[in-house]
Amino acid sequence: MSSPELLHPFLSQLEHQPAWRWRGRVNKVLGYLVESEGPVCSLGESSEIVGANGRRHLAEVVGFRGNTVLSMLLDQPGGIRYGDCIMSRGGRPGLLVGEDMLGRVIDGMGKPLDGQGNFRAQQRWSLERPFASPLDRTPIRDPLGCGIRAIDAFITCGRGQRLGIFGGSGVGKTTLIGMMAKGSAADLTVLALVGERGREVRDFLEESLGPEGIRRSVVVVSTSDQSPLLRIRAALTASAISEYFCSQGKHVLLVVDSLTRIAMAQREIGLAAGEPPTAKGYTPSVFSLLARLIERAGHFGVGSITAFFTVLMEGDDQQDTLVDAARALLDGHIVLDRRLSAQGHYPAISVLDSLSRLMPALCSPEHMNKAQRLRHLLAVYLRSEDLIRIGAYQRGSDPELEQALAVLGPLTAFLRQKKVEVAAFEQTRSALLALAC
Repeated sequence: MSSPELLHPFLSQLEHQPAWRWRGRVNKVLGYLVESEGPVCSLGESSEIVGANGRRHLAEVVGFRGNTVLSMLLDQPGGIRYGDCIMSRGGRPGLLVGEDMLGRVIDGMGKPLDGQGNFRAQQRWSLERPFASPLDRTPIRDPLGCGIRAIDAFITCGRGQRLGIFGGSGVGKTTLIGMMAKGSAADLTVLALVGERGREVRDFLEESLGPEGIRRSVVVVSTSDQSPLLRIRAALTASAISEYFCSQGKHVLLVVDSLTRIAMAQREIGLAAGEPPTAKGYTPSVFSLLARLIERAGHFGVGSITAFFTVLMEGDDQQDTLVDAARALLDGHIVLDRRLSAQGHYPAISVLDSLSRLMPALCSPEHMNKAQRLRHLLAVYLRSEDLIRIGAYQRGSDPELEQALAVLGPLTAFLRQKKVEVAAFEQTRSALLALAC
């Protein structure tokens, strides 16, 4: 590679920097929120606080209150003093991207966390780009195999679709996304671990993802002890990286864990900036952010971004405010059942509660008919499960229930899958059609 090509990402970044900067003065710090007199700036612009000892704190303008500028810090506020200088950086946040990001673990700022040094960047990419016109999106007609039989058979996903993985704590959401990252038919996977517990990051990388999964992935990590803005940045960074690879003609699988933690981080920022709380204390900007984040995925002709967002259901409540809002924005939902998890049934996907809104456009008629028939028989069995278990059902009295009982064993075996097992889409489809019912 020639010298001009090597310098291109740095020169393009330099073009976006102003020749001079507006300055202001810090007059109040509340948690991660900094109030200041000035500088002249716009909403969403990057800023920088310079302490007396020369330490620099990065921040972002999140609002205005009269003549006061409200900025949210990206790091800990320790060391900031009254009267410290705050400067506008004259641009919106972005990151350096390139093909060498594959196989790397980075933070919400795009900096490497894996100890392998900097990767070679090819260009600068804005964290929030203008939205594509709805008419620029390509209809979703091609299925994307996820490597998981329960999903590919009954909740078939298409290239460019957006689905939610809904479940309570400890029912296998993280294990499920690790299986998808290793077994999907996408060209690469971009994973965002937002607000994750620090000790679980390495466990996820080594056990759930493994060397094979890491090689074809970019992992963006922001732990729970970091600022709310940095947690949101992790999700935006993952979306920006997905858009970059999509623009190169790649089919990208984007997995964000979790949408709930993003909403909580935005709620912290909104309340600190003075937004009025609404349902469950969530501010209006929370729902606006979720819509913007989800809409960045899709099929764009050149490439596609297929997105899975995990959503924590507090108390396994499917009618929770955030759960309901996310379900309305997504193209489908996968519900994890604690009862199945307790029975050792993994992945603990409740087929009857889960739905892919695009499945009729993605599957052949025989695939669709077989999936609907098996759904019906499973519902028939669950309706009479209590009677069967207490011995109140008399064999032969209900022909449909007899059919359900006959197929229950093979269907349960089909739906169960070890986390190291990868099922190709065509194999899953053939196995589904082979089930007698």
